[in-house]
Amino acid sequence: MPNANGYMLRVKAADTIPKWDLKHRVGLDINEVTFVNWNAGGSNSISALMGIRSELNYKYGLFKWKSQAIVNYGINKQQEQELRKTSDELELISTVGFQKDSESNWFFSSRFNFKTQFTNGYNYPNRSTPISRFMAPGYLFIGGGVEYGKNIDKFSTYFSPLTFKSTFVLDKDLSNAGSFGVRKAVVDSEGNIIKQGERVRTEIGMLLTNEFETKVFDNVLVRNRASFYSDYINSFGNIDVDWEVIFNFKVNQYVKATLGSHVRYDNDVKTFAEVENEEEELVMEGAKIQWKQLLGIGVVVDF
Repeated sequence: MPNANGYMLRVKAADTIPKWDLKHRVGLDINEVTFVNWNAGGSNSISALMGIRSELNYKYGLFKWKSQAIVNYGINKQQEQELRKTSDELELISTVGFQKDSESNWFFSSRFNFKTQFTNGYNYPNRSTPISRFMAPGYLFIGGGVEYGKNIDKFSTYFSPLTFKSTFVLDKDLSNAGSFGVRKAVVDSEGNIIKQGERVRTEIGMLLTNEFETKVFDNVLVRNRASFYSDYINSFGNIDVDWEVIFNFKVNQYVKATLGSHVRYDNDVKTFAEVENEEEELVMEGAKIQWKQLLGIGVVVDF
């Protein structure tokens, strides 16, 4: 029989049974405006945003494994304008954790995180030159550290002192231009490429993340996701920020309204400005704070 320091005495009896928990949430927000003989003027428009969130959780004893898949895609069509993309996101997250004992709120954790997009991105109204594509960029984080969470499904803070970050720019034109922090192509005096641009950039740094989900009121749910990363070798002290806050207002079982804010800053991601000439060239500028705000009403289904 195990002693007082043995495994069986450190684990609650209910936790000795393997538990799988699979859940999905699918939401669709649609906004539409139509004007007919409206003397104040206006432009007809319609927009749609679809979001899919899947979670697979496994728990056995002191071992926990949590995986998430997040997909968002949005489009907008205004009168006399071509279809435009408003949101495009694919993210996969997987965290493995082990507790010292069943009473502890601390976990020794390892985390995998991957992000990219589905379709080309443009600096509208210019649609001739993509400024992003699938896997350009793509981001991969792999690291280990500690995680704190009293109710880890609703609140967690993760710190990794050693996280590997890879930035993928698999499009030739974007990698040659040095987009998203990769080394750009080497060219001669006539503009001929001597050495192709870097396709993959690897960094080693520290990562701090925080996630929580809470009810403000009976029909108002707040979800917060924040990530802070700093590379040890290149410009240590520059912090990459990814912070998203979403308010879900529940009207009934299926209808909900959403108000969200998403802030990003990455010193390696430069912005583009269009030069007013016949070729409509894009010139790379410095890094800036990126902000996206969303407000919509739609339907949501949990299963």
